[in-house]
Amino acid sequence: MNRIDKYRGCLIGGAAGDALGYAVEFLNIDQIVRKYGASGITAYELENEIAQISDDTQMTLFTANGLLLGTTRGMMRGMMGEYRYYVDCCYQDWLRTQDEALPSQVEHHYSWLINVPVLFARRAPGNTCLSALRAGGKGTIEQPVNQSKGSGGIMRVAPVGLYFGNKQNYTQKQIDRIGAEVAAITHGHELGYLPAAALVHIISLLAHHDGISILAAVKDAMAAMGEQFANATHLDVLLALMQKAIDLATTQLPDIDAIRELGAGWVAEETLAIAIYCTIKYAHDFDKALIAAVNHDGDSDSTGSVTGNILGAFLGLDAIATKYIDHLELKNIILEIADDLYHDCQMTEYGSHYDDIWVRKYVDCTYVPTNAPCAWA
Repeated sequence: MNRIDKYRGCLIGGAAGDALGYAVEFLNIDQIVRKYGASGITAYELENEIAQISDDTQMTLFTANGLLLGTTRGMMRGMMGEYRYYVDCCYQDWLRTQDEALPSQVEHHYSWLINVPVLFARRAPGNTCLSALRAGGKGTIEQPVNQSKGSGGIMRVAPVGLYFGNKQNYTQKQIDRIGAEVAAITHGHELGYLPAAALVHIISLLAHHDGISILAAVKDAMAAMGEQFANATHLDVLLALMQKAIDLATTQLPDIDAIRELGAGWVAEETLAIAIYCTIKYAHDFDKALIAAVNHDGDSDSTGSVTGNILGAFLGLDAIATKYIDHLELKNIILEIADDLYHDCQMTEYGSHYDDIWVRKYVDCTYVPTNAPCAWA
């Protein structure tokens, strides 16, 4: 399979699960069934012909922007800081989209995504993300900003697994660590960032290694977490829940009952476990996996998003039905970000190659996508 198809599949898949689940995020299963029928929600609920994404996909895009910002500065200036610093800078721009109206004039910013007016929309942003970023967003694994383990840390880290698998100078251990660090910017509990590291590991393997199964990738992630975070107090909780998800995927339990055994997805370890269950059980059926992932009592957009990220990285964009692509909000920008992660910065400080669009995106941050008028025009 063409590798870029997996990058596109991962991000579009995540956005699709997010958009499907966003409509029912705050409904329990009884309410979902009463509204949509016995099968629950199985197709987008449209607003003005658009399947709206939530803060999950918004922050995923800003995560990707931060990674590319960091690399570009390193390539063109010969030095750079840690990736979490650049991601945090872009999260501060995302925070502006939640706290401000469209900027009235050009102000300093780090992300070209702030030039997209549609992103200035509050789509049930997580209180932990908002409060942590308003406080400066400087959380680290060593110096946690809080003790939250909410799903807001895991639902945005998929680009880390995609991006660094293409970089030969990064080990899988380093990639997983970056995933944990990105989550720890806002979520300081071990179970806020360890599941994020595990998700990054799974996506990295699926996106860059042909022939590996989702089950094998999950088991490899469990072993890797056990090695890298061996001293983590709550590691056993995460690994036990991941194993429970694997076991449940082989039973004949109805999906809603199996998912109820794993939790509601409001915390990161449950989000990951539900996604593992859905993607192993329906490894070759994107539609069934997403429908199972969002029809439950909990955080449907986050469980849908992570499920879509994993299965999209495994199956690629070509395996995602058009019903999940048609009407998807910001689908062209999502694909553009996926392609940028794949192609990466091709310029160097003293090289002759020059890419004007890339400079406008990741140096000047003035890029305005086609059909997206400048936010301060």
